[in-house]
This record gives sequence, C-alpha cells and structure tokens, in this order.
Amino acid sequence: MSLSIEQIMEIIPHRYPMLLVDRVEEIEPGKRAVGYKNVTFNEQIFQGHYPGKPIMPGVLMIEALAQLGGVAILSLDKYKGKKPILGAVKNAKFRRMVVPGDVLKLEIEIVKVKGPAGIGKGIATVNGEKAVEAEITFMIV
Repeated sequence: MSLSIEQIMEIIPHRYPMLLVDRVEEIEPGKRAVGYKNVTFNEQIFQGHYPGKPIMPGVLMIEALAQLGGVAILSLDKYKGKKPILGAVKNAKFRRMVVPGDVLKLEIEIVKVKGPAGIGKGIATVNGEKAVEAEITFMIV
C-alpha cells in the first residue's frame, strides 16, 4: 500500500514548512513504513543552512524519520486523530551530507509500543548510501 501527500496529511498533523514526508511507498500499519523526502533548494532552511553550500540539517533528517514513524503508528484505527510527539533520540549517527536535489529514502520499523509510548528504529539513505540512522522514542497524545 502506498500513500500520497494528501493521504499523509490526513494521518499526521504536520504541514508546510514542517511536513517532511512527501510520499509513502510501503506501509504496514503499526509496524513499519518506507517513504521519501524530496530535498529541494526552495526549502526555507537553505536560506541560512548554509548560504552558498546548502546542507539539510541532521535534526530535520531525524524529524523526517519520526514523521514517517508517526504515519506508521497513526495508521492504526485506535490512534486515528492523535498526535505523535518526539520523546527521545538515541544512537543517532550521521553518515552523509544531504543536499538539494537528493531524494532521501526513509525507513522506519516500530520495534516496541507500550501504552501511549513506543520506539522506532529508522534509517535514511540517498542512492543506497546511509545518511542517518537513529532510535526514536515517541509518545502518542
């Protein structure tokens, strides 16, 4: 199952300029998802990060993974209409710069859910090359 940007916006509350998932290619609700962020020079962040050498901030790559995790978990009927809140980031490793023109492939696996909290393991790649990986803790409110 894949999701368009319109379907993504029905699931998570994020909107421009903070919506960082453009398309979901695969989803197993409550378990895992694969999606994409198309990185373009038109994004506001590149006006200052950095002029003349635009680089996507690592925290936004983590946020994109967290949003994809939100899509995966909020796709379950029992969480419809809720909001995913970032609780913690562990073992984040940044391996490659991401620049305008790159397509960031996002993959998240929900490894634990207990009550309103859970943990996802995410990885983002560009052309098969690892850009970032992290363990993300979230709350559902």
